[in-house]
Amino acid sequence: MLSSLELLQQTGISRATLHNYIALGLLPKPVVRNPGDDPRTTARQIGYFPPEVLERIERIKALKKDGVAMADIAGHLSPLLQTSDAGLTTAAPALESTTANVSNGLTKSPSPRPAQSPAATETGPLRLTVDKLTCPAYMLNYNLELTWYNEEARTTLLGTFEKLPADTKGRGVIGFFFNGRYGTSRTNIESLVQLHQQMGRVRTPQTPVDPEVVAEPQPNTSIPISDWPLCLTRTDGTEDHYRVYASRFREGVFVIFASEEMGHHGLLGMLEKRDDVIRNLLKKRLPVLTDVAVMVADLQSSVRICSELPPEEYFELINQIWATMEPIFRHYYGTHGKHVGDGMVYYFFPQPDSNYVYNALCCANRIREAMRKISKEWQLRKNWLNELYLNTGLNEGQEWLGVFHIETKIEFTVLGDTINHAARLSDFARQGALWATKNLMGKLSAEERNKVRFGVRRQDQDKREVFVKATYSRVSELVDLDSPRHEKMRDISALAVTEIVEVD
Repeated sequence: MLSSLELLQQTGISRATLHNYIALGLLPKPVVRNPGDDPRTTARQIGYFPPEVLERIERIKALKKDGVAMADIAGHLSPLLQTSDAGLTTAAPALESTTANVSNGLTKSPSPRPAQSPAATETGPLRLTVDKLTCPAYMLNYNLELTWYNEEARTTLLGTFEKLPADTKGRGVIGFFFNGRYGTSRTNIESLVQLHQQMGRVRTPQTPVDPEVVAEPQPNTSIPISDWPLCLTRTDGTEDHYRVYASRFREGVFVIFASEEMGHHGLLGMLEKRDDVIRNLLKKRLPVLTDVAVMVADLQSSVRICSELPPEEYFELINQIWATMEPIFRHYYGTHGKHVGDGMVYYFFPQPDSNYVYNALCCANRIREAMRKISKEWQLRKNWLNELYLNTGLNEGQEWLGVFHIETKIEFTVLGDTINHAARLSDFARQGALWATKNLMGKLSAEERNKVRFGVRRQDQDKREVFVKATYSRVSELVDLDSPRHEKMRDISALAVTEIVEVD
């Protein structure tokens, strides 16, 4: 039997690659046992593989060199792991029974692969899930604030607190480590600060957005995964060695502390299943009180447009609008919220490297530009005179953020007047205008505010319309609240608002 160290040395592959091969079913799960007096490692337990895996790794390398995709390699070689190679066939059941009785930090549940023989299904690779993960794990937003944790993280790393503070400002992850088993050691804290700064520094790449180009969906395997070794010293002087994995999502960073003394193969395979991982994490996300900018946009005269177009063309139009806008929202870190009908709601949360309020304004401005192009396209296509507008309302406040979910769908929702007022402003806006509250504009820096052209259109003594820049007005001064058409504006009659004309 070869130890994992010997296997890595003889093949030249990385430990992450080895874990990935195991997760894909290309290699058997190792037998985990005590290395005895082996001077090359201080670990209490280490994985061992049958010698036949050397030949299999060479076969994988040869196929990769020929340009064969990993998915095709897995589909071709994984069934052979159980059915063709005699040495590996006899080893697989033994590995199954051995690892089932070893505590390796991760609880596993069967996940059969398609198009396999019954024998392969019985001894196929085991699948890790967020629910069954028993090593410390937590999720952070990009301000390095806790949004979710499991019980093992609470008791082992973060201190045995009863619950998280309601406000995100009290959820900085480093502060929780002071009350955990690693105390206030300066060396520990420096290591943890450096580690988490690396996690928050790199996000899913943001590229310049062209509203005319619809971004292609990325495969699950493109999700960035990083791992680092970490040694922490307990208050009693003993050391714990971890391999820390960080999986980056649009919604934040998922962190797992896997002990180096225990096997944690299969972990990369779980993290690469982006949809499964993030869906499970978001279902468990705790409600939190957070600063948020809300953007609500509705298609003007949608009922009339729906009645004029054939059903298939109306749905084509709506799908085109959504497909065009989605990469713009993603670029400005917008999070899709719950909305009824053919409009859209997006939330913008505080970011470590940009002003979330300015992100919302820039996003709304780009959405308006993209909508003008869609309108021109449909005018040429249908030879009609209709103008397509998205009327937009913007507001900012501190509200409770939570999720509504069913088995296959997750929706963020914000409770409170912030979203209600944004929705009313969207109803108030006409001809694709952007209206924002004075409260939102007050969250901009002076430099950012200088990049925004805003104000209110008023009538002079001769009834001529004059744009008065950098001013606000109460809604009650802009509409006739006695008119039945403006009945629902009474809720925001005293709200000070302004029209966003342009954002640089």
